[in-house]
Amino acid sequence: MHAEIRHRRLVCLVGFMGSGKSTAAALVARQLGWPHVDLDKRIAEATGLTIPEIFARMGEPEFRRIEREQLQRIVGEFAEWQKPRIVSLGGGTIAQPLNMAVLREHGAALIWLQCPIEELMLRCAVVVDRPLFRDEASFRRLYQERLPTYEMADYRVDSSAEPARVVEQILALGIFPRVTA
Repeated sequence: MHAEIRHRRLVCLVGFMGSGKSTAAALVARQLGWPHVDLDKRIAEATGLTIPEIFARMGEPEFRRIEREQLQRIVGEFAEWQKPRIVSLGGGTIAQPLNMAVLREHGAALIWLQCPIEELMLRCAVVVDRPLFRDEASFRRLYQERLPTYEMADYRVDSSAEPARVVEQILALGIFPRVTA
């Protein structure tokens, strides 16, 4: 546990595909009255393409470049306006060292939505538009590759629970100003 817990105003949810980042971030933001920024939605809005279309037409390196550009915009907005926000990041966002550096530089709190890989596979198997989910072997390999970066997050929350329970765990971390019900 952290010896010194300070209130954070830029909070990012990280985790593998299917861990519930967008859902949890939207719910936490609503509870706090903070804006929620979904990095994947920002990327899609900026390009006019879906994430799978970007991967298919431009490839992963170009997707990562656009992702970094949009993340820098989100963090820049935070720095300029100093308004708190909850950001749901893509599954591979913090695996890119430049992205991690930008987040650390701006004091972002990273919360890893940790979920057993079997549960993640079940969740992702029913979704057809995951460009990096080709088969079980590649899914497991990608998870293992990204695991060390997820472990660098400031906090861990069990996201195998129902979304409401995940939100409770996030709010219980003590990094937000007190919320009155």
